[in-house]
Amino acid sequence: METDTVSKLLSNAGEASPESATYLLTAVAAAFVLLNGDGDVITAHRLLTQAIEDQARPDRISDTGVFEAVSGLFLMCRLGGRPELWTSFHAAISEFAPDVPEDLYLLGQTCADPVRTAAGVLPLVDAAIAGLRSETDHLRILTISSTAHFTDRQPGCREALWRVVREGRRGSGVAPLITALDHLGLDAWLAGHWDQAQELADEGLELSLAHGYPLLTWAFRYRQALIAAACGAYDGAHTLTDEMLRWAAPRRIGQAGLAAHHVGSVAALGRGDFEDAYQHATAISPAGVLASHVPLALWVLMDLVEAAVRTGRHTEAAAHVTAIRDAGIAAISPRLALLAAGSEAIATADSNGLGLFEEALAIPGVDRFPFDLARVQFLYGERLRRARSTKESRPHLAAALETFERLGARPWAGRAARELQATGQTNAFPDQPAHDSLTPQERQIAMLAAAGLSNKEIGQRLFLSHRTVGAHLYQIFPKLGIRSRAALRDALAELPEPLHARSQ
Repeated sequence: METDTVSKLLSNAGEASPESATYLLTAVAAAFVLLNGDGDVITAHRLLTQAIEDQARPDRISDTGVFEAVSGLFLMCRLGGRPELWTSFHAAISEFAPDVPEDLYLLGQTCADPVRTAAGVLPLVDAAIAGLRSETDHLRILTISSTAHFTDRQPGCREALWRVVREGRRGSGVAPLITALDHLGLDAWLAGHWDQAQELADEGLELSLAHGYPLLTWAFRYRQALIAAACGAYDGAHTLTDEMLRWAAPRRIGQAGLAAHHVGSVAALGRGDFEDAYQHATAISPAGVLASHVPLALWVLMDLVEAAVRTGRHTEAAAHVTAIRDAGIAAISPRLALLAAGSEAIATADSNGLGLFEEALAIPGVDRFPFDLARVQFLYGERLRRARSTKESRPHLAAALETFERLGARPWAGRAARELQATGQTNAFPDQPAHDSLTPQERQIAMLAAAGLSNKEIGQRLFLSHRTVGAHLYQIFPKLGIRSRAALRDALAELPEPLHARSQ
C-alpha cells in the first residue's frame, strides 16, 4: 500500500485528525486491523510513524494514546525484522520521553538490538521484574516480561504471567491471555519443560484462531515447530514453518522468516546435516557478524559455530567466536555465557579446547537451561573420546544422553548414544551394579561426596568443575546400585579394597 492509501485509512477511521484526542488510539486500531487483515507490517509501521510524527508537533502533543502508539510501533518494528524500521521507534521514545514509561525504553533496549544494548540496562530490567510480584496491571506485566525474551530472565516473570493466564481463562481479557501463553511457552522451552511448552502453544494457537487474532498465530507455530524439530518430527516441523510463512510472508513479517531458519538450524543439527545447519544459521546472522537489530542471532550462536567447524569452515567459526567475545554476550545471562564459552571451545581445535569446555560447564546457573547444557556436555564428551580420553568422556556423554532422552530430543539422544557406544559402554544405565568398576577418580569423588562435601567443594579439591563432578556422580550411582547421595556411605563400605591398596 502506498502513502495515499495510508492517509485514506486514517481519514476513514473515525475522528482521524491530529487535533482529535483519540487520534493516536485510532491510528493504533487502524494499524492492527490492517495487519490482521490483508495489509502488511511495513504499511502498518508507516501508518503509526506518520500518526506519531503528526501528534508530536508542539501544538498538538498529548499523552492520550501515546503508550499504545509507541508500543504498537515497537511491535511493528519487531515483526518487520529490518534494522531501518527501529529509527522511528527510538525517535518516538525520545520525543515522548515524559509520557512514555521506562518499561517501553527497557523493551527497546532489550529487544531491538540486545547484542549491543541489553547489557547496559540489566540492573533496571532486574528491578522491573522484581516488581512484578505485586503488579496487577496485565499490560505492564506483559511489557516487562517481554524484556526477558533475549535476556533469559523468564523465571522471574513466571508467577505474574500465570496470574494473567488464570484471570484470562476466567474471562478478564483474551488478548493478554494469548500473549502470556506465548511468554510462558518460551520460558517452558528454555527450561526444558517441552510438554508444557507444547500445551501452551496449542492453547495459544487455538485462542488466536477462535478470537480473530491471526497476527499472533505464527509465534505459536514457531514454538510448535521448534519442539518438533528438536524431537525429530521433521515433517511436522516443515509443515508448521510452511504454514507460518504462508501467512507471514505476504505481510512482510521478516521475523517469521528468521524464526523459520532457527527451526531449520535445530532440525539440521539434530540429523547431522551440518551444511544445511550452517546455511540456516548464517541466514539469520552471517559468520563473524552479530547482525544489527536481529535478536535471533543470539539463539543460533553455537549452532553457527558447530556447523562451521563440522563443515571445515574454521576461519568462519573463529571469526564468529571473536564477534561473540567482542560483543560481551556472556554478560547478558548464564545461558548466553554457556553458549559463548561452548562456541569458543568448539572452535579451539587443540587441547586448550578441553579446558574451555570445563569453564563453560562451570558457569553458575546453566542448570536452568537443560537442552543447551546437554549440547555442551555432548560436544565435550565427543571431544574427549576423540582425544582418546575414553573414560573421561563417558560421564559427559551419559549426562547429555539422559537429558536428551528426558526432553524427548530423539535425534540428539541418538547422537549421544552412538558416541557413548563408541567408548565401549553399550548401556548408559546398567541394570546390575558394578561395584568393582569405579575408577580411582570416581572412588575419590564418591568418598568426598559421602563425607558431605558439595559438588563445588569436591571440584575445588580435585581441580574439576562442579558440573564435571555432577556428571561423574551420575555415573557412580548406577555403578553402586544406588539412587541418591544419602546412600553413598553404606555403598562404599561394601566395596572391595582397591587393588593398589591390597598390594601394600
